[in-house]
Amino acid sequence: MSRPLVGELRVFVSGTAKQAKVRKRLVLFLAVVLVLQLYFVRELIAAEVLFGLGFLVLAVIGGVLYLVGSIGERTFDLLEVGVRAAVPYMHRGYARTLEFSKKPFRHPRSESAQ
Repeated sequence: MSRPLVGELRVFVSGTAKQAKVRKRLVLFLAVVLVLQLYFVRELIAAEVLFGLGFLVLAVIGGVLYLVGSIGERTFDLLEVGVRAAVPYMHRGYARTLEFSKKPFRHPRSESAQ
């Protein structure tokens, strides 16, 4: 059943292709379709390039933010080590300040204290 249908289609196409007007229109139609296909393909490629650049920019921004966060965490770790090393000295200085503040500025038997 499909063989006679294909044969009839071939006969119809060859008969219409022999007519000059139909042939010119068919060639014109195929040229328009080809040009439109090339145009759409070029537009799709351009859109894909733009999306790729956009994602590249987002990836670079994300990478920079990640690096800033990592550097910040590392800085806090280093600060913690420095603070732990400085705390005993700060505590000793604070204790000396308290001890010094409890002493009177003037000796109790000095002239200005009497």
